Amino acid sequence: MSELVHTELVHTERRGNVLVISIQREAKRNAVDRAVADGLDDALNRLDDDHELWVGILTGTTEVFSAGSDLKAGGDYNTPRGGEYGLIRRERRKPLIAAVEGMALGGGFEMVLTCDLVVASRSARFGLPEVAIGALPSSAGLFRGPQVLPLNLARQMILTGNPIDAQRGYEAGFVNAVTDAGGALAGALELAEQICRNAPLSVQACLGVVNGLQRRLDDDGWAATTTAGRSLSGTVDMDEGIKAFLEKRPPHWTGR
Repeated sequence: MSELVHTELVHTERRGNVLVISIQREAKRNAVDRAVADGLDDALNRLDDDHELWVGILTGTTEVFSAGSDLKAGGDYNTPRGGEYGLIRRERRKPLIAAVEGMALGGGFEMVLTCDLVVASRSARFGLPEVAIGALPSSAGLFRGPQVLPLNLARQMILTGNPIDAQRGYEAGFVNAVTDAGGALAGALELAEQICRNAPLSVQACLGVVNGLQRRLDDDGWAATTTAGRSLSGTVDMDEGIKAFLEKRPPHWTGR
């Protein structure tokens, strides 16, 4: 059974017991604003609440997964049930697979880090470039990155802002499968089908334990991220970095 639902910016397609959720804002590199966050929240609520849906797949378009937050949204992308982007703080028991084509940067990478499994095509790039605009990864990247990546690789990504490709992610154990360009969704569907062959309540119970233990580490991570964010708020460099990004010019850092 296949059931396709289109909203303006987030599409959902039901394929048997699998819900495919795709961000469709390619003109803005699938950056998340209020409308995208609400669309993702609605789709993920459906996945959580429908007993006939057992696995979710989160993807973007064939060219890009997501560039993260739309800076013009002014931080307005939180939902009561899911937190940032309708996803980052959501308590889930059903597996969610990221199917990544193109770049997943900043908050886009943080969305991938929140998923349980990752299928990436050879076109995929993962990065946390916030230091390039005088900011920091505020949606769990600073603690979830080191949880799923080797510590020094996570540090390298955070401190340089440089991305890694799908093969490097696979070698590091973060990416579960690498496909040819254009094949990430098909690969994710194959992985979802493998999961769906098992008893759904058993799968959910197992994932609940694994994710529950990880969430215990999140409290310290959120507290530390909030403190670090406050130390940057209102600084000259942060204001300059965001202004330079929006004006598409190199920033001029002062260390103040």
